[in-house]
Amino acid sequence: MERQNHLGIYLSKDRATVVCLAPGSRDRSIQGCFSVSIEDPAEQNPHTLAGLIAQGCAERELRFAEAAVALDCALFMQHDVHSGLSDPKQIAATVRFDTEETLAMDISDLAIASRIASSSEKGSELTVFTAQRKILTDVLVALQGHHIDPMTMEPDVHCLSRFIRQNMPPPESPEGRTLFGILSRRRGYFVALSRSHHTGSVRTFLVGPTQDREALLTREALTSSTLAHDGEPVNSLRILDVLDSVDHHRIGNKLGLGADTIDLLGSLEIEPQIVAECGDAVEFAIACGAALAHVDKAETIDFRSDFMPYQGKKIRLQKTLRFLSISVTVLLLAVGLYTQMQLFQRSKERNQIRKKLEAQYTAAMFNKKPPAGSKPTDKLASELRRIRDVESGRLSITGEESISSKLTRVLEAFNKCAAETNLNVDSVTVTPRTTVVSGDTSSRANTLKFFDAVRKTGLQILKHSYELKRGRDAFSITVEPQK
Repeated sequence: MERQNHLGIYLSKDRATVVCLAPGSRDRSIQGCFSVSIEDPAEQNPHTLAGLIAQGCAERELRFAEAAVALDCALFMQHDVHSGLSDPKQIAATVRFDTEETLAMDISDLAIASRIASSSEKGSELTVFTAQRKILTDVLVALQGHHIDPMTMEPDVHCLSRFIRQNMPPPESPEGRTLFGILSRRRGYFVALSRSHHTGSVRTFLVGPTQDREALLTREALTSSTLAHDGEPVNSLRILDVLDSVDHHRIGNKLGLGADTIDLLGSLEIEPQIVAECGDAVEFAIACGAALAHVDKAETIDFRSDFMPYQGKKIRLQKTLRFLSISVTVLLLAVGLYTQMQLFQRSKERNQIRKKLEAQYTAAMFNKKPPAGSKPTDKLASELRRIRDVESGRLSITGEESISSKLTRVLEAFNKCAAETNLNVDSVTVTPRTTVVSGDTSSRANTLKFFDAVRKTGLQILKHSYELKRGRDAFSITVEPQK
């Protein structure tokens, strides 16, 4: 089971929350979770944070097969982009151009991730997330330096919406959307879900330590409720504030919506001591949502697919192929050695036959030995091959290559390049020694290609000529078999 565990990491500039998730038939077993942070601003960098993550996993003996990262909203920007297309593949191919046009700036140094919020006859409304490639590269290199290679790097709000979809009960109303307003200690999130748990609009925003959290949540909820791209209204509001500093009834009355509170972790039945090390239920839910992408094969909004595609499985495949190639090499060496031994045995038998044949030859030739350097067995083998060639029709009785064999070679050359060179053949004249071919092609270059094809069939060109006639390159060649 350890090999199937998935690690979810919610990562910000100075803080990380890690959840190790083991997939089960119905429930997911939380193997462990913890949070780490860097207090000294001078030490706040991805390499230090990655070291703390790796150290925390080692101390808790958390073992996992894959990892996924949820990026804090301070590391990316969110944009609404319109595309004139509705096909997902076409949208994926043109989303960078649409984003660049919408932002009116060069985005060559940005990585983008996108999702289709809604589609209609007029095109599609996209939610596009952009992040600096350098920031993502630094995070990725830092994690890989501690043997953590995340399969995906997604926006935190998308990971949170995945967690809500899979763990929150559907809205009671069959129509309209439910708007989830969630405040962590430092961040705010809005996720709109329909009864079918289809994600509509999502938003993120920063929360300052001195801000009025209730006023901020009220203002942002009013803005978020009007952003549904498909026009489906929001009819209920579900609120969570980890600091418990807002009154949901007061917010509901101001917005004219039914408001209620939610417990993100209530449906998971997690033991309190397991979550105690995280310190923030929202950050835990985001990290858990990142891991759920690979446990349930859910839809992902991945920055890595745009700037540095995941290669972990490919590397493992290469290692497997390397092992197999070594095994095959050893096997081939063993087969080669066995074959060599068989050939050595055959050579020994052939030498014995040669000695016997040499004795018989001496008796038949009145005690004369074969000429020095001659090999009677090779002469017999050569004569046997000549007899077989005559019987097959490749050679004539005089030893010359047969006319049918020559014609076969010429036709082979025709077939190799006729379509490519637009070849027309006017005549083929076959004699016992040579073959003359006349015709034309569409250009001089194609004529030369035909000459090369003739040579590759085992024929040599004795004479050739060509000239342009009526827009085509006429030629005549005389060929014979190569000696």
